[in-house]
Amino acid sequence: MNRTDRLYALVEELRAVAPRARSARRLAERFEVSVRTIERDISALQQSGVPIYAETGRTGGYCLDKARTLPPVNLTPGEAVALALGLRRLGGTPFSSVAGSALRKLVAAMQTDDAAAAHELAERVHIFAEDEPATAVPRLVADALSTRRVLRIAYADRAGVVTTREIEPLGYVGKATQWYLIAWCRRRDAVRVFRTDRITSVTVTAETPAPRSLRREDLDIPDGKLSRLVLA
Repeated sequence: MNRTDRLYALVEELRAVAPRARSARRLAERFEVSVRTIERDISALQQSGVPIYAETGRTGGYCLDKARTLPPVNLTPGEAVALALGLRRLGGTPFSSVAGSALRKLVAAMQTDDAAAAHELAERVHIFAEDEPATAVPRLVADALSTRRVLRIAYADRAGVVTTREIEPLGYVGKATQWYLIAWCRRRDAVRVFRTDRITSVTVTAETPAPRSLRREDLDIPDGKLSRLVLA
């Protein structure tokens, strides 16, 4: 069994017995490898986002959070490559850092033969480099909506003058090469849009702001210029 197949089989083995644990020694016997190899494989799965955790004690071992994993997914190789191409376009968006782990989870949940065919198909697809690379979004800004905390930022205006603001993140708006953080600015007491490449420093405070609605008219962008992301 090659390593890719073993990683997939490890996840399925832990899924089958969840929420019970499997020891590294028992997994090593099951897959006819060393305990050290199992530990390396588990570490690789954890780093790719698979929710595996260790339980200590006499009956301890590795456990899989079954509620947070996908069962086998019947994606075709073409569908998997299409998703990879779409996720590749997320460079420079607030979601670029999680795009890779999302794709790895989907591929890990595919049937083994389909996953292998998807890898072979992907190797035949090539992409031109962008003439104008997207501006990277700082990680703390990218996570702003998920953390749901007030941010303290240093922000440079068009003239390069830097001011300190406390803001309540509300959303994102962007295009291929530039993204903006929409937030309630306490300094201006109003909704403001901040270019992410002008945010020179970010501190996440301990304060959780009261919920605020974000209306389309708050963005002051003409109709037809903006569309809302929909999961469907």
